[in-house]
Amino acid sequence: MTYTMPGKSYIEIHIRRKGWLYMVKIIMVGCNGRMGQMITDIVNDDDDVVIAAGIDIINNRDNSYPVFTDISDCDVTADVIIDFSSSNGIEERMDYAVDKQIPVIVCSTGLSKEQSAYVTEASKKVAVLRSANMSLGINLLMKLVKEAAKKLADNGFDIEIVEKHHNQKLDAPSGTALALADSINEELGDRYEYVYDRSQVRKKRGKEELGISAVRGGTITGTHDVIFAGTDEVITLSHMAYSRAVFAKGSVVAAKFMKGKGAGYYDMADVLM
Repeated sequence: MTYTMPGKSYIEIHIRRKGWLYMVKIIMVGCNGRMGQMITDIVNDDDDVVIAAGIDIINNRDNSYPVFTDISDCDVTADVIIDFSSSNGIEERMDYAVDKQIPVIVCSTGLSKEQSAYVTEASKKVAVLRSANMSLGINLLMKLVKEAAKKLADNGFDIEIVEKHHNQKLDAPSGTALALADSINEELGDRYEYVYDRSQVRKKRGKEELGISAVRGGTITGTHDVIFAGTDEVITLSHMAYSRAVFAKGSVVAAKFMKGKGAGYYDMADVLM
């Protein structure tokens, strides 16, 4: 069977590129979703990677690669799995990765505690990368806020995080805001208490409070500000995502990193090392 893009066969596309054997071959889970299609576009412009197969319960697009509605039916050789689908069925997908010994990048959100534990257990048998946010910039920000907190917290600086997202986002605060807070708190010995709402308590701010605020409106893709407020000076470290493509790009960079990795639990900080 030949899979085509407009005017080009699947084979023709890759004969003209660097060569199939040397490319990082990806199985894209959730290939027909918004993120899956963004990753497809990014991969098409990158000579070092190729999508070898897609997985999606809805197969209604003309992709340049074979698409399977059930991952257990996928018999395509690959180096890495990128999973941008829902949390439903994560166990089956992890079992597939373990069985085929293919490193997997877990981008699915909303995993339950039990599902997260399942992913962690699978990492003992196959390489697993999971991150609260796939953006390279956000993961660099996590490193920077750790360093800033170490220098500033004991010198009288209060720490606040403000995140802004579109009006359709269901969870608040964002997982990324919590990951930033956790990065800071771990660096400071887990002594900080997270405060999400000051409206019900009339008292001064405590020295070991870490405030987290959420703004929802319009079509904001995602903004995170980490504020270090001292006496007569304020330092703000910010990240602004102008499109979801930053998360897609990060997952492709992670796929290159994960090729050939042995069993273990990785995150985007490992990619940036």
